[in-house]
Formats: sequence, structure tokens, C-alpha cells
Amino acid sequence: MGIFIKLSWFFKQQKKRYIAGVLFLLLADLAGLIPPRVIGVLADLMNDRQLTLQLLFLWVGLLALAALVQYLSRYGWRNMIWGGAATLERELRTSLFSHFMKMDETFFQRHRTGDLMAHATNDLNAIQNVAGAGILTLFDSILTGGTTIIAMMVFVDWRLTLVALIPMPLLAVSARVLGRRLHQAFGESQAAFSRLNDKTQESISGIKVIKTFDQNQPDVADFEKIINKTVRINRKVYRIDSLFDPTTSIIIGLTYAITIAYGGWLVTTHVITLGQLISFVSYIGALVWPMFAIGRLFNVIERGNASYDRVAELLGEQSLIKERPGAIEALAGSSIDYHVAQFTYPDDQQPALTKIDFDLAAGGTLGLVGRVGAGKTTIIKLLLREFDNYDGTIMIGGKNVKDYTLEGLLSAIGYVPQDNFLFSSSVRDNIRFAAMDKSDLEVQAAAQQGAIHDDIQNFRNQYDTLVGEKGVSLSGGQKQRLAISRALITMPEILILDDALSAVDAKTEMQILENLKQERHNKTTIIASHRLSAVVNASEILVIDDGRVVERGTHEQLLALDGWYAEMWQRQQISAEMGADQDGRD
Repeated sequence: MGIFIKLSWFFKQQKKRYIAGVLFLLLADLAGLIPPRVIGVLADLMNDRQLTLQLLFLWVGLLALAALVQYLSRYGWRNMIWGGAATLERELRTSLFSHFMKMDETFFQRHRTGDLMAHATNDLNAIQNVAGAGILTLFDSILTGGTTIIAMMVFVDWRLTLVALIPMPLLAVSARVLGRRLHQAFGESQAAFSRLNDKTQESISGIKVIKTFDQNQPDVADFEKIINKTVRINRKVYRIDSLFDPTTSIIIGLTYAITIAYGGWLVTTHVITLGQLISFVSYIGALVWPMFAIGRLFNVIERGNASYDRVAELLGEQSLIKERPGAIEALAGSSIDYHVAQFTYPDDQQPALTKIDFDLAAGGTLGLVGRVGAGKTTIIKLLLREFDNYDGTIMIGGKNVKDYTLEGLLSAIGYVPQDNFLFSSSVRDNIRFAAMDKSDLEVQAAAQQGAIHDDIQNFRNQYDTLVGEKGVSLSGGQKQRLAISRALITMPEILILDDALSAVDAKTEMQILENLKQERHNKTTIIASHRLSAVVNASEILVIDDGRVVERGTHEQLLALDGWYAEMWQRQQISAEMGADQDGRD
């Protein structure tokens, strides 16, 4: 019953609703005591040949009244109890989703997407059942069982009632033993569901790669292994759960046997009437539901308990990125003073960045170049406060980035990452994602700056075209340009392009850069790129290698150094010329 204690905060919050629901349950159970009593009275009247038409209508009318009361009461408790369960589901889903939105990158590195989805669906459904089916089953079994036993004592015979209930302690013992085993089994079952969810989500997301490398059958085989393991774990749950009903049936059978034997003797000795025995048997029939309900109750409780522990553990995790009291809500400027002595990713041993220092004046452009994995994206991540555990300071507008609210900081930065994520909505809504109040003219202006407007004009539905999940209907270059337009529409004080031009041709790249130069001449820009032509006009270019700055300067200064930058520039120029020659021959 620990899950009810864990959810006590909610039951206190919704106590009026649940009290009303329990009262409706009690009223329904009291009305349910009438039919067995009426049946016994009618049996005695018929046995004594005293049943008249008037008495028949009277007792049948009482039955009809009891049925009406039960109908209205059941409507009442369903509305109250199930309504409460829906309220709990809404609160938990909102809390969990809000928690996801607040967590830092390390959180999502520890938890796979499928696992988080399992928490937000299967686990929350199990917890919701506790506030719905669990509360109903608990109180209905207590109230039905309690009122029925009292009725058996009052309307029939207290001795017969006590004797008939002798097998009942066996039910409590079996429920306790099986309940413990169920809790562990349900925990394993929920974890297995998470693993299955992970695999499903990963395979569907990577279906193109799977098909391209002809890994259909191996992936299906891997999926079947996980399915088989999940089934084996769930079979264990079902085996334990299935023991409740047979155990309950045996106990009910013993109760009926005792009733018939001892009750029959009481009838023959004229202690009770035949009609009272019939009523008693009917009351035992009413006790069948509370007995079976105990098995169902433990099922709901243990599943909900295991799920609540999993969700509570998730909600208990704290983001490493915390806002300071009285944090600044708007950028004080767009100049950047970046001085990081060292940064190491959580759980890594080697530093990812060492001695990264640069000062970028407001309106300036910084270029970050270097080989794959050199640390360019890491520099940007610290600027975006995806990690705070570094040795050094990062200032924007003369203020430490840690002194800003996350909303104030990020809303002033337009960021285009390496991996562009587009939502399965229209082109228009993807562009104005960060500012849904932008007009069509503003959307088109941003699309023109991102050099995607002409492409959109050729789409069947133009700006109303649905891009599909993750932009599946667009090419890589179109995705990048759409993402750039999305970043530009808010006219951010700081624009960060993290290898955001890799999928566009040289001509389109030049067009986008020229647009940025015209539209953002007084705003700060950071461009991380493998293609050096993207950073030629930067105020300063940093060459990053193994998390360190190995070369720095303007384009001309770096060419004069005759180092890595100059070598890569020559290679890329030769490659570009060869591509141009090839285009001419074609």
C-alpha cells in the first residue's frame, strides 16, 4: 500500500473529489444489500404461502428503487474517481514533460529516447490506474465486503457469518506473499518495456540507414531477441498474477461449502429460515467481487508502485545548469569575451578544451575551423550553457553567461546546429518556430536571407508544404537553409552557424554569406565550418586542434603563416577548381 502514501500529496489536493467518490460508492453498496434481503423475504413469504400481489409489488418496487440508487451512485463515483485519475495523469505528464525541457545535455546522454518515452506513457498509465482503478478497487472491496458482512450478521445470523468467514485469513496471507513477488516482477517488466521501446524508436528513426546497408534481417533478428526476452519477463508476471484468481476461487469454494453445511443445519434446527439461508448465499455471492478485487488491487498497486519509483527517480534528477537568484533577463550586449582554461565532459578523463581565449566585439564575426572532433562544437556548447562545469569565464555584453536566465540568453542567440531538426509541420511554421506571431512577409524575408525562398516557391503548396517528420521530404541542403532561416527570423543579437553550410553548393553558400553580411553588419556572428570559404571575411579565425587554438588571425594572416589553414585552403581551392572544370565539361 506504499503507493498510496507516495501519492498522498495528490489525494490531499483532490480530497473533496475522492471523499465524494467514496460516499457514492458507499451509497451504491448499501443499495446493493437490498436485493439479497428482498429475495430472502420473498422466498419465506412464498414458503409460508403468505405472498400477496400487494406485497409483491411493494418488494419489487423496493428492488427498482435500489437499482435506481445504484445507477445514480455509480455515475457519481465514476465521475469523481475516474475524473481524479485523469487529473493525476495530466499533472504527471505536464510535470515530466516540463522536467525534460529543463534538463541539461548530460541527462539525455544518460537516458535514451525510447526509455524516456516509456516513462511518459506506460509508467504514467500505471500510476494513473492507481488513482482510478486502485482507489475504486480498494474502497469498493472494503465497503462492499464490510457492509455485506454486517448485513449477513444483522439479517441472517452472526454465528453463521463468523463460521463462513473462517477461510478469509488465507486470502490475506496469499495476497501478501504474491504481492511481494509481483512488485519485483513488475519492475523487471517495465524495464523490459523501456528496452523494447528504445529498440523500436531507434530502428524506425534509422530505417533509411538500415535499408541502405541491407541490414533488414539482422535488425529484425535483434528485435526478435528483445521481444522474446520481454515476453519471458512478462510471462513471469502473468504466472504470479494468475495465482490470485485460483487462490480466491478456492477460498470462495470453502466459504460456500461451510455455508451450505452449517447453514443447512441451522435451517433444519429452525435457527434461521430457508429464506435467510438464500439471502446469506446471495450475500456470499456479493462477497465474490471484493475477494477477486484484492487480486486485481495488488496487480494495480504493484505495477503502479514500480512505475512510480521509476518516474520519481527520473524527476529527482537535477540539471547541472542552474539559474542564479536574480538572474539577468536580457543580454547587456553582444560582445563575447571567452576565456576557458579547461573543460572536460562529464565521465570523460581527458579535457575537451584547453586554453581557449578570444574576444569578439559586438558586430564582429568569428570563424572556427579545424578537423572533425577538434572541439569547435564544444566551444559553442559552453557559450549556449549546455555545460557549466568549466574552469574559466564566458562573458556576453560584459556579463557572465551564468548571470543570465537561460531564456534571456538563448532567446538572443540564433543557433543552427550540425544536425538540423525540422518538425512535421508546414514550411512556414518551421521557419517561424521561435516566433509564431511573425507575418508571412517576415517569414518570406527570412527565407530569402537563407536562400530557400526560390525552392519553396517550387513546392506544390509553397509555404504550406508539410516537410514530413524530421524534414524527410527535403534535401540536406534545403534542411540547412530552412534551419538558417528559422534562426534569422528572430533577428538574434548573436548568430551561431555550426557547420550549417556543409550541404549547400559554393554558389548558394556565397549568396547566404552575402545576405548575412548585409543584414547583420552590426550583429555578432560565429561560424564553425570545415569549408574555409565560409570564414574568409571573419574578423578573426581560430584554428582548433585537440581542443586548443593552434593558429589564429584573419584569412590573410593565416595564409601567411603557411600552416594547417594555408594547406587546407590550397586543397579546397584545387578541389573547387576541379569541380568547376568538371561542371564546364558536363
